[in-house]
Amino acid sequence: MDGNIFFAASTLGTLAFALSGYLQGVRKELDIMGLFIVAFLTANGGGLVRDIMIGGVPNVLKDISAFYLVFITCIAAYLLKLHKYTRLERQMFFVVSDSLGLVSFSITGAVIAIENGLSPFGVMVLSIITALGGGVVRDTILGEIPALFNSEFYGSVALLIALMMIGLNEYYELNNITLSAVFVMGFVIRMIAYKYNWHLPKIRKG
Repeated sequence: MDGNIFFAASTLGTLAFALSGYLQGVRKELDIMGLFIVAFLTANGGGLVRDIMIGGVPNVLKDISAFYLVFITCIAAYLLKLHKYTRLERQMFFVVSDSLGLVSFSITGAVIAIENGLSPFGVMVLSIITALGGGVVRDTILGEIPALFNSEFYGSVALLIALMMIGLNEYYELNNITLSAVFVMGFVIRMIAYKYNWHLPKIRKG
C-alpha cells in the first residue's frame, strides 16, 4: 500500500495511543514524568517488546521521532486541557485514529514476523503484541485489567489481521494491493465492532 498513507495512519495511531496513556495517567493522578512515561509506553511499548522478542534493538530507541510525537501530544493535551473532557476516548475522531493505529500496527507486526521467518503462531503473537502491547503495559503499570482482555473486539481485530496476512503469505502474495485490502478490511471490521458493541463471550461466575 502507499507508504505515505500507511505512515499517516501509523502516526495518527501513535498520537491516539499516547493521548490515551496521558488521559489514564491524569486519572491516576501521576506527576508529569509519570504522565510522559505512561504515554510513551502506551504508544511505543508494543513495538519495543516486539523488537526485543526478535532479537533486535528496539526501533523506538533509534528513531527520535517517536519521542517527539509523544512529547508534542502530552504538551498539546495539557494546553488544550483535554483531560477535562468527559469520555474523550469515545469521540469519533479519537476512535477512528485509534482504529487506524490498531490496524497499521497489527500489519506492521505481521510483516516483521513474516520477514523474520516466524511460524504462523509467531505472526499472530507479534501482530497482537505490536498493536496491543503498549496498552497492556499501560494498564499493568496503572493497576488495571488490560483492556485487551475485556474490551469490544479489540484484540480480535489484530488476530483477524494476522490470520489474513498468514493466508496471503501462504497462498497468494503480499504486495501493495493485498496489504491495502487487509488494511481496509481490518479498519472496517474494527469500526463495525465499535458501532455495534461487539464482544467475545464471557463466562459469568455464579
